[in-house]
Amino acid sequence: MIPFSILDLSPIAEGSNPTASFRNTLDLAQHGERWGYNRYWLAEHHGMPGIASAATAVVMAHVAGGTKTIRVGAGGIMLPNHSPLVIAEQFGTLEALFPGRIDLGLGRAPGSDQTTARALRRNLETDADAFPQDVLELQDYMSDNPRQRVLAVPGKGAKVPMWILGSSTFGAQLAAHLGLPFAFASHFAPQMMQQAMALYRANFQPSAQLAKPYVMLGFNVFAADTDEEAHFRATSMQQAFVNLRTGRPSQLPPPKAGYLDTLGMPERAMLDSVLSCTAIGSPATVSARLQEFIARTGADELMITSQIYEHAQRLRSYEITAEVHQTLKREQAGL
Repeated sequence: MIPFSILDLSPIAEGSNPTASFRNTLDLAQHGERWGYNRYWLAEHHGMPGIASAATAVVMAHVAGGTKTIRVGAGGIMLPNHSPLVIAEQFGTLEALFPGRIDLGLGRAPGSDQTTARALRRNLETDADAFPQDVLELQDYMSDNPRQRVLAVPGKGAKVPMWILGSSTFGAQLAAHLGLPFAFASHFAPQMMQQAMALYRANFQPSAQLAKPYVMLGFNVFAADTDEEAHFRATSMQQAFVNLRTGRPSQLPPPKAGYLDTLGMPERAMLDSVLSCTAIGSPATVSARLQEFIARTGADELMITSQIYEHAQRLRSYEITAEVHQTLKREQAGL
């Protein structure tokens, strides 16, 4: 059975604040470590009322410092927002503090709107089109023998595995060309998933980091003791997506009974599309959906995200998913 990992955006629930979000993030990471999850990734977003993980490397240090064995990573750093040297120094520092536990996922989207992107960079001279060159520059800074005159200290020689993130074929092509693992954002942009995976696998070129293709797919899970409760909990994420796509980004709302019945056909179709890589239900329902998805995609790893309003219920969703994972592993081993 393939590994399961956790993707966390440090959600800010309605009526809460970032302090509580970061406390919940560490608590989830500590539980996830005990439950056998492979990695704990945090994602860079900016200007989003419901996401607290903007300073991703800082939150990673918070999580890694409070855990012992689970890998901690960025899923991802939006490289066009930063100079490669700064990221080399940040992740060189993290690797020095927590040796052998740090991952660096790299994306080319801004993780924000253009106004926020301009505020981040002060200008837009560095754009997404420069992403492949930025990745190469970053790799060089973190290599044993950099070609550039400026040294990343810490950073030089840091053995931090790099990943390419994507939601299209662009990232797939780059990951294949560089021989890097590929993480696809199927948890919110699944439309090109199969095409991107096929392109990546067909064109993969082995590298010093990776000998053969490795694909990790994002997957939403809203698990509860019953199907009815799980569908109720999932309405928080559904509301947040509708709010975002209609230009009203919000904190993570509390669940709302009958929410889907209040939506028009366009909103329902949008949710059906963006959340098609999702399991909502009891342990048996989640298990069946996960097995079907893994069999259909041939994923090497799943990155599970579970945007649930109440922290205790979010923990329960990840606990159920871990229990399903362990059961599937035993069945696969014939135990």
